[in-house]
Amino acid sequence: MKTRGPRVVLVRHGETAWSRSGQHTGRTDVPLLEEGRKMATLLGDPLHAWNFAQVWTSPLSRAAETCALAGYGDVAVRRDDLMEWDYGDHEGRTSAEIRTEQPGWTLWKYGAPHGETLEQIGERADRVVTDARAVAGDVLIFSHGHFLRVLAARWVDLAPDAGRLFLLDTGSISSLGFEGAAAQPVLSCWNDTTHLRGRPTPGGPP
Repeated sequence: MKTRGPRVVLVRHGETAWSRSGQHTGRTDVPLLEEGRKMATLLGDPLHAWNFAQVWTSPLSRAAETCALAGYGDVAVRRDDLMEWDYGDHEGRTSAEIRTEQPGWTLWKYGAPHGETLEQIGERADRVVTDARAVAGDVLIFSHGHFLRVLAARWVDLAPDAGRLFLLDTGSISSLGFEGAAAQPVLSCWNDTTHLRGRPTPGGPP
């Protein structure tokens, strides 16, 4: 009988004041807005159609609360590797503000002074990929926009900066898996927000 590797379902946390305004939110523990709490609650129905062997969450409150409101707070394991990019000097700033000082700046190209490098984010993502592929069953992950974009890139064996290609909205559901007998890693679903019933879901800083 053919076997398949695990599927990994990714959830970006619900909306916060800083994701709404486009401010880079790394390690600052910004709470969910009421709209973000509603998003998190609406995640419950689609996610409970799955049977997860493990549930992992970032320890930052916006992800952990999303996890709890979706119905997985009692079973989730908090993992530091799932925290958002440390934006260093750019923490709390919008891309537009940064570009007034450095025209053409993007996080993917220029990074964040005194924060984590793209290589360091990639190393964290690689550890999560390795651990998820070792699970005998499907895995649910609650985390953050930029980190999940890098994680998706590394899942399909792309360089960490390929995460720039994968727009990811707050409250969205995505999934990673494998295709065919060769078990080719694939993105099987990306940035699904249909469960939010038409609510706007700002993507946060580009």
